[in-house]
Amino acid sequence: MTKVLNIPLLLVCMAVSAAYAQQPNDHIEKGNALYKDGKFGEAEMSYREGQTKGADAFITGFNLGDALYKQERYEEAAQAFQALPNLTDDKEKKAAAFHNLGNSYLKAQKYQESVDAFKQSLRNDPSDLETKYNLAYAKRMLQQQQQQQQQNQDQNQDKKNDQKQDQQQQKDQQKNEDKKDDQQKDQQQQQQDQKDQKDQEQQQQQQQDNQISKEDAERMLDALNQEEKDIRDRLEQQKIRQGVKVKVEKDW
Repeated sequence: MTKVLNIPLLLVCMAVSAAYAQQPNDHIEKGNALYKDGKFGEAEMSYREGQTKGADAFITGFNLGDALYKQERYEEAAQAFQALPNLTDDKEKKAAAFHNLGNSYLKAQKYQESVDAFKQSLRNDPSDLETKYNLAYAKRMLQQQQQQQQQNQDQNQDKKNDQKQDQQQQKDQQKNEDKKDDQQKDQQQQQQDQKDQKDQEQQQQQQQDNQISKEDAERMLDALNQEEKDIRDRLEQQKIRQGVKVKVEKDW
């Protein structure tokens, strides 16, 4: 819960000597009225106008932060509250500014910043029970956030490890497949080499079968010559047995 400063209470300590001196702070009063009516956007505009017209810097900044907070613009609200502690020496005001800063960070889920802001608020007002409660809540949320972050980191690391393992498995699988392919290629090449060698041997054997050695050729020629001689001899023998008719010429 944010704390809203009531402008009349803060104006009690202000010296008002002229009508125009009250005019800038009128924007604060107008903004407070709009804020109470739930018109937070219009209240924001009124507070900003008060800032440009020279209204009290702490009050306009504080209530502007409240108006932004109500519009759920928590980052902007935190920026408005963050500058306020340096604008006053009043411990109660400092505590209120740090309290609202802590709430803004809490809504923005910046839990570490929220814890730090609530601690600063308690240093200025140690008796504020609401700030103590908010500090305890912010610490619990910070712990949960840290645990969630650690869990996310672990999950991301596990995911990276799984991805790395999958990649390694894919590499190993590809390596095994490549090895199998190489073995298959080697086997096919070996079979082809064996076939080529066998074909070559068969071809050589066929060539050897078709070739006649010199000795065989001479033997065959001698055999043919002998056969031819035998035939001539047989023919001569036949002529002798049958007799040869000799033509006798008459001597006239």
